[in-house]
Amino acid sequence: MKTTEVYILGGFLGSGKTTLLRNILKQESEAGRKVAVLLNELGSVSVDSGLIGDDVPLKELFDGCICCTLQDKLEIQLQELLTENDLDAVYIETTGAAHPVEVLDGIMSPFFANKLEYKGIITVVDLLRWRDREQLSPQLRQLLSEQIHHADFILLNKADLVSEMEASQLIYSIQGLNPEAVCLLTEYAAVSIGSLQQMHRNQHKNHQKLEVHSHLHLSAIVHTFTGTINQTDFEDWLRALPETVYRMKGYLSFTHSQHPYLFQYSYGMPLYMNEMIKMPLNIVIIGEKLDKEKIINELKALEVKATI
Repeated sequence: MKTTEVYILGGFLGSGKTTLLRNILKQESEAGRKVAVLLNELGSVSVDSGLIGDDVPLKELFDGCICCTLQDKLEIQLQELLTENDLDAVYIETTGAAHPVEVLDGIMSPFFANKLEYKGIITVVDLLRWRDREQLSPQLRQLLSEQIHHADFILLNKADLVSEMEASQLIYSIQGLNPEAVCLLTEYAAVSIGSLQQMHRNQHKNHQKLEVHSHLHLSAIVHTFTGTINQTDFEDWLRALPETVYRMKGYLSFTHSQHPYLFQYSYGMPLYMNEMIKMPLNIVIIGEKLDKEKIINELKALEVKATI
């Protein structure tokens, strides 16, 4: 089954995300690839959609953030994009206030997660804003730091507006927060598609000393159950998970019930809701530097145990 690549474009307000998106779309068009865009605006009027060509499928989310109030609408928009178009990739431009973990949680719906291939987070950092970050509120400084920490590829944008010495100092401080991401100094968010693809291509080159990183910072693991599992065993498994598992959601079929359960997990707390109709038994697990093979083998073992 063909999967569609998903890229998240993050970064604070005014950092250059839309300029980056336009650069990417131009290169994707030249490469003959079919891509779509999902824009998230905090206001009720689109600022950026007029900058995107008519030939690019586009969905927009207004009056809120993907990670807070718009998750249901996001699922509908993404599902429509995937159903109506034969896509190679979807680019999601988030609001400047978006937290990377919450955005990834928002886009990985159990309904269609197995149709997506999550490729990573490209974060645009405004070097002037980062230089002057002490003037921001503690909350905004924390958000900027989180956006940098979870990025797989960091564009250090507006490099032409700082001196070489300042740029070196700023790169050093950013790499201290995220030593494994690819960092690139840019002007007007100019970057090649080939450079961006390093963030997943380099996963497979473990023999190289200069390898960028071995996995994406945030992983989205999708598993499909073929049968029922025991709820007690499942909860024992939950308790043994590492703290770097941030979110889970999906549908589970337990041995004690004829109907599936909607399952959600956040900050170590599970939540179950009984569903009265048949649902796809997909579960999505989101976290940092997760061992995919180990987790999937453990989930398969739960199914085997339930049949004994």
